Amino acid sequence: MQADQLKALLAVIDGGTFEAAARQLHVTPSAVSQRIKALEQSLGRVVVRRGLPCEPTTVGEVLVRLARQQHLLEQEARAALDESAAPRELPVAVNADSLATWFRPILREVADWDGVVLRLHVEDEGHSHELLRAGTVLGAITSNPVPVQGCSVEQIGGMRYLPVATPALRDRYSSGRGVAWGRMPVLRFNEHDEVQDRVLRRHGVDDGAAPPAHRIPSSEGFAEAVRAGLGWGALPLSQCGDDLERGSLVRLGSRDHVDVPLHWQAWRLRSPLVDRLTAAIRAHAPAG
Repeated sequence: MQADQLKALLAVIDGGTFEAAARQLHVTPSAVSQRIKALEQSLGRVVVRRGLPCEPTTVGEVLVRLARQQHLLEQEARAALDESAAPRELPVAVNADSLATWFRPILREVADWDGVVLRLHVEDEGHSHELLRAGTVLGAITSNPVPVQGCSVEQIGGMRYLPVATPALRDRYSSGRGVAWGRMPVLRFNEHDEVQDRVLRRHGVDDGAAPPAHRIPSSEGFAEAVRAGLGWGALPLSQCGDDLERGSLVRLGSRDHVDVPLHWQAWRLRSPLVDRLTAAIRAHAPAG
């Protein structure tokens, strides 16, 4: 595997086409095609699915990750040799609730790091594996303890979610000693959001009897929709403390909660930048 071949592969995947890769690398599309073909011939396997856009095969994903790792190490070497070198990119996957709560101090830390640009990918903590596997990010906050190939993993804490609603919404759907879980409107972040479903299943509500659901794909917007009475939702404990004290929100079920473990998965390579980010995450992650 030659460096120019890996760079061509990375450019094709990032650009989506051989033509876009050629423009990025300042060569002809034919030259990009020749490098990819040479790479595939040396491996005896296909690394790119030709299409619109081009996508890596399973083998290609491994090589894309390798290409990004080499690019990061090259950037760090250039930064060490020349302070005017191009900024080092730091692509990281983080779930929206973490970004809205405990991850914010990390943003302030990175702001003081010279020559670093942060590339955040907001993805559910249970679905960030694909970004790691594809080499799109160098690290991810995830609920999955199983490491992606080529990555290390450590548990950093966890987040507790409480099912809450406005008093008016709770009273409107009161039923005996509790609430009518099968009728009370619920909020969901997106199609991957399973936190509310875990609460509903505990109360005997399955997919066949699901209540009306609003979709709010924003952590701050989700919390505001709960406060507005649009539906009930499971909020991180840190997002609902003051509202519970004031009585503007009430907890549904005195013991109901959902605990989501958080893990930090990152490329397994010796990189001062990755080590520095890992240290910041360890310092600020919620205890769980």
